[in-house]
Amino acid sequence: MRRSSRREEEAAPSHDRWLLSYADFVTLLLAVFIVLFAFSRGRSKSVQTVSAGIHSGFEKLSAHDDPKPDTGPTDENNPLPPAPVMPAPLPVDTTQLKTQLEGVLGDAIDKHEIVVQQTTEGLIISLRDFGFFKSGDATLLPGAAEQLRKTAHVLMDHHLELRVEGHSDNQPIHTPLFQSNWQLSSARATSVLTLLVDDAGFPPDKISVAGYGPYRPVADNATPEGRGQNRRVDLVIVEPKVKVAPHP
Repeated sequence: MRRSSRREEEAAPSHDRWLLSYADFVTLLLAVFIVLFAFSRGRSKSVQTVSAGIHSGFEKLSAHDDPKPDTGPTDENNPLPPAPVMPAPLPVDTTQLKTQLEGVLGDAIDKHEIVVQQTTEGLIISLRDFGFFKSGDATLLPGAAEQLRKTAHVLMDHHLELRVEGHSDNQPIHTPLFQSNWQLSSARATSVLTLLVDDAGFPPDKISVAGYGPYRPVADNATPEGRGQNRRVDLVIVEPKVKVAPHP
């Protein structure tokens, strides 16, 4: 029998080369299960560590491929990009707004129940107490609701924000309902706010309330006329601020 030469033995094809591909497949399958397990445990750092290890390992297994930049998950400690800023709202023409309010509130303005004035703080609608409340009381008079509805509709058309401020004179008050001017002024402001929101439909996220008692007078409390001007609920019109959009 003829013996095979050493050269023929070296040239004989190897039938075990499939084991290399099989080992690569098993390694890949194991890596997938490890990543899934890490995700199920909710540990982002473990996922990043495993992903980095897999990426490095397969770069070595696929040395013949072109290297690609690492696009692994972003480190959770990296700061988020700044949130986009919503476009600034257009400024309000307070002169035009004042004219509109005077048009719908003409009767009450003529009776001096309401005063619309431009101040350094903005446009203010002052509701004098004799046209809206009984003395020492925080319940709105029957005719007050209609005036407040008209006011609310004009302001809502301009998408404005509103601060409702209660004020009083400096005469001491002590009744079963209110033991101080603080309480009376706050209760009156709250009554106005409640009607604006519940009855007139003013957006509750665009309105706030405050009670200042006798500490922000607009006239001299030494005279009856001055005290009458100080007993009021002011609707201070606030132009909407620039808002930051939430992250998606």
